[in-house]
Amino acid sequence: MRRIIIAGTHSGCGKTTVTCAVLAALKSRGMNVEAFKCGPDYIDPMFHRKVIGVQSHNLDSFFCDDDTLKYLLNEHTQNSDIAVIEGVMGFYDGADGRGSAYSLSQITDTPAVIVIDCRGISDSIGAVMRGFLEYQRPNNIAGFIFNRLPERLIPLAKKLCDDLGTKYFGFLPKTDITIESRHLGLVTANEIADIKTKLQKLGEIVEKHICLDDICKIQTPLFQEFRVPELPKSCENKPVIAVSKDRAFCFIYDDNIELLKKLGCEIRYFSPLDESKTPENVNGLYLCGGYPELYAERLSANTEMLTDIRHKINNGLPTIAECGGFMYLHDTFTDMNGNEFTGAGIIHGKAFRTDKLQRFGYVELSSDRDNLLCKAGENFRAHEFHYFDSTDCGSNMTARKSDGREWKCVHANSTLYAGFPNLYFYSDTKIAERFVSACINFKEKNEQNN
Repeated sequence: MRRIIIAGTHSGCGKTTVTCAVLAALKSRGMNVEAFKCGPDYIDPMFHRKVIGVQSHNLDSFFCDDDTLKYLLNEHTQNSDIAVIEGVMGFYDGADGRGSAYSLSQITDTPAVIVIDCRGISDSIGAVMRGFLEYQRPNNIAGFIFNRLPERLIPLAKKLCDDLGTKYFGFLPKTDITIESRHLGLVTANEIADIKTKLQKLGEIVEKHICLDDICKIQTPLFQEFRVPELPKSCENKPVIAVSKDRAFCFIYDDNIELLKKLGCEIRYFSPLDESKTPENVNGLYLCGGYPELYAERLSANTEMLTDIRHKINNGLPTIAECGGFMYLHDTFTDMNGNEFTGAGIIHGKAFRTDKLQRFGYVELSSDRDNLLCKAGENFRAHEFHYFDSTDCGSNMTARKSDGREWKCVHANSTLYAGFPNLYFYSDTKIAERFVSACINFKEKNEQNN
């Protein structure tokens, strides 16, 4: 299976545009393509799915050990012709040597193509290239794609590649094809009415200006043997878990859902926006993140759903509510303009907008008490990415960053995890196992009482 990482010099250099354009071009050639995103981002994989019509997954070397990364990459590429992995931030940017596109490239022995934004520079392109080629050795850099490169500088780009002993993989000219942004990054793919037309045009540009044949010929080393992670056994008494999924709640890792299914769970999606109740006879609830602030008035007006969720959680339904789902559980939460709306009333406080990212980045959570997901003193990794904050973020866990900062967070008890940190189950599969176990206990208790 061939695989490449399309990485970048920095955030905003155009690697998402290049990745989506390459995916569109490969798909139009009839190739069976699998897409991945390096790091914890939810939104870029939505673009990948929109382009290629199949699932896109995350590969995160901060969350996962080396063997788990190789397992997930291998698991999702059994039938693909090529895997395209989009990098995160700049190629070398990560946390304590983990989480970067560079670390993922080294762990999985995957060649990397670096995207350089050439706007406003010419000969200095060579300094950027040399810096990336020499900063860390080895680095698996196979070559470069030059974004927004004026055609008059193509000879320079090719000569620089020859002089530095690397490969020229083409360029993208400056175009009027843009993908809008919002406060959490790119808008979701479903919100761009003409995204298919845009991506088709980008795919045509790739066929003209990117050396796609050369990219497909990049020599990809075979995986070295790896240990398959020991996963919890599938349960016999299959619990039913309701998972929020609509325009307001759309941030969830597919691997989290797939792992719940491997553990024997039945997943039933529902919309807090458009439906009046959660699915019938569920044994667990997963309220994921998203953009509740953009739909605050509609979510608040759906009082039947709010009442149903409040009743079920208060009656002990095992519940995970992360980030946007956590905001939704507050007494009140605000929209983007600061207007206040009624929430589910589980968290007695207010979720409100701020002007900057709050506590952004990877964290390690340690629990102060036994709870739904872990025992007192146990640790697992998570990620925060939100502009909103709360008057009551919780105090049952301690979040620690690699630079020594720490703070209290999360409402956690035997049936609830509610907080801003987002969970990735493969960082510690015991998280999923304990959630599923609680859902089974809830199911069996109800069956005994009926």
